[in-house]
Amino acid sequence: MSTGRIRRGLAAGAVTLAGAVLLALAGPGVGSAAAAAPCPGHKVRTLGFSTGKVVLYKKRGYVCAVTYSKTPGARKSMSVSVQARGSRPVRDKGNFTRLAGPVKVHSGHRCVWVKGSVGRGSVSTGWILC
Repeated sequence: MSTGRIRRGLAAGAVTLAGAVLLALAGPGVGSAAAAAPCPGHKVRTLGFSTGKVVLYKKRGYVCAVTYSKTPGARKSMSVSVQARGSRPVRDKGNFTRLAGPVKVHSGHRCVWVKGSVGRGSVSTGWILC
């Protein structure tokens, strides 16, 4: 073997070793997002109300919604509903600790009506995203 090959092999080994050491020192999860979004697509609207919020996402003709509680922890009555104009609403309702949903409907270019509640607080939009 020539000295050029040996030097290249040693350099490649050193780079690999340095990368492994950096990954070990950084640990898992460094630089990653805190939590993945429950719905695909981009966030288009946040609807706040006294006890929580409803977050709407949109991707390729679909609208997805999630209701979040302002005070997660104890189980409380929560709901989320999305209805595309001309269709039936899609709902998630129950006693949850942190969020209700996600619920997703195909809206195409139609308007949607979104409702959400946490305990006694609620929001209802009327026809939006037309």
